[in-house]
Amino acid sequence: MLIPIGYFIVIASVFGGYLMVGGHLGALYQPAELVMIGGAAVGAFVASNNGKAIKATFRTFSKLKRTAKYNKLMYMELMALQYKLLTKARRDGMLGIERDIDDPQNSAIFADYPKLLADPMVMAFLTDYLRLMVSGNMDPFEIDALMEHEIETFQHEAEVPAHALQTVGDGLPAFGIVAAVMGVVHALGSADQGAAEMGILIAHALVGTFLGILLAYGFVNPLAARIHQQVAEAVKMLHCIRVTLMASLNGYAPQLAVEFGRKALYTAERPTFNELEDHVRNSKSSVGGP
Repeated sequence: MLIPIGYFIVIASVFGGYLMVGGHLGALYQPAELVMIGGAAVGAFVASNNGKAIKATFRTFSKLKRTAKYNKLMYMELMALQYKLLTKARRDGMLGIERDIDDPQNSAIFADYPKLLADPMVMAFLTDYLRLMVSGNMDPFEIDALMEHEIETFQHEAEVPAHALQTVGDGLPAFGIVAAVMGVVHALGSADQGAAEMGILIAHALVGTFLGILLAYGFVNPLAARIHQQVAEAVKMLHCIRVTLMASLNGYAPQLAVEFGRKALYTAERPTFNELEDHVRNSKSSVGGP
C-alpha cells in the first residue's frame, strides 16, 4: 500500500507543480521519448543480468506489497519458539527435540507459531542448526562461522533484484539525455520550418531528460531501496536466531539466550526487557520450564 501512496505523492507533486506555473500536460505526452527511454532501460536490464537474476527480480515484485513482515510481534514469536525448544532440550537433552525439528509440521511446539511455520527461510535456518546442535559433533565456533557464511550468501542472493533495479535506475537519467539529444537532432534537422516550430520540437526533446530523471528517482530507485530494506529485515531475523543459538551453545540458560537474541534486533522492532520476559514467561508456563 505504501508504494502506490508514494507514487501518487510523486506524481501529484511534480505534475501539480507544473500545472501551478501554467504548464500544459499535453506537452509532456511524448510516446517516442518513452519508447526510447523504456526500451533502452529494458535492454540494459536484460544485457546486464543473467536468467536467474531476471527471474528473481520479477518474483520480488510480488513481495513488495507487504510492509513489515518481520515486525516486533514476529520477533517475539521467534524468541518464544526458541525458548520453548531450548528449554525442552535443556530438560530432556538435545535428542528430546529431534522429533520436533525433523517434522515441524507435526510438532506441538511449532504448531503454536503458524506464521513462523509458514516461513520457509526461518524454518530451514532454525531447524538446520538445531539439527547440528543435536548431532553434538561440531565446535560452537564452527557452527557460528557456518551460520555467518549462510547469512552472507542469503543476503547476497536476496539483494540481486535490488542491485539489478538500482543499475537500471542509475541509467535512466542517461537514457533520458539520449532521448533528449535525439529530439534536438530532429529539431535541428527541421530548422527550415521556422523558429517557432524548432522551439516546440526542442521543448518536446527536453521532456526526455525530465522523464529519465523522474522515472529513476521517483519510481525505480525507490523500489530498489524497498527491496534492500526487506532483505535487511530478513537478515536480522536470521541473526536473531544465530545469536540466540550461540548463547545456548555457550552454556547460557534459555531465558538468557533469548535476551541475547533481543539485543541483536533493531531498536524499532526490539521489545523491551519486560515485554520479552512476559512473553517468555507465558511460553515457560506452557512448557513447564524450571
